[in-house]
Amino acid sequence: MVSIPDAAKETLSATSPIIAIVLLMQIFILKSPPGEILWFLGAAIMVIAGFILFLIGVRLGMLPIGEAVGSEMSARGSLLFIAVMMFVLSFLVTIAEPDVRVLTTLVDSVSAGMLDRNLLIFVIGFGVSFFMVVSALRTLYGISIKKVLLISYLMVIILSFFTPSEFLAISFDAGGVTTGPMAVPVILSLGAGITSVLSQRTDISNTFGFIGLAPVGPILGIMLMGVFLA
Repeated sequence: MVSIPDAAKETLSATSPIIAIVLLMQIFILKSPPGEILWFLGAAIMVIAGFILFLIGVRLGMLPIGEAVGSEMSARGSLLFIAVMMFVLSFLVTIAEPDVRVLTTLVDSVSAGMLDRNLLIFVIGFGVSFFMVVSALRTLYGISIKKVLLISYLMVIILSFFTPSEFLAISFDAGGVTTGPMAVPVILSLGAGITSVLSQRTDISNTFGFIGLAPVGPILGIMLMGVFLA
């Protein structure tokens, strides 16, 4: 059972220092009028309430469901089924990620529509999904995460020499926004579910590492966009 007081305590410990600093800046540096300060405090309360509900939702729904789905995928015993389901679920979660929406909207606005927002979302989602399949296969075949990370980031470094600077900057931001509050719980729980069936649950090296590989796909995807569209 999820404890609401525990969720509230976690949220307050994380947000209260930021709220306090911004409030002090408004009072002593910006000299904001009382109305603006009250608006800020009201918004801060809504943020705190939202985070509390989000944490409860993650622990009650997203984590158990993700782990159950991951376990069922692995129990089927079909490599193709695991790969397809991992790809589809990761893609849907990524395109629903709020951070991805914010980035693509900003890029579309700054570029005056030259970089299509929907295309960016698709490339980011495809990149994450592809590397989540790679992560699942790595777990299945017991491949060391060191080797996969080394090869992946060597590809990133090499491709960076051929990518236009504007796409290079966007690519690394795209990699960062994929590890947001929507994607992380689902991807981690899917990984834990797959590992629980394919290997021992106590094997930490296989249970984790999915999030570490997730940003590589969007980085490579946006870089390739730059190479072909430049």
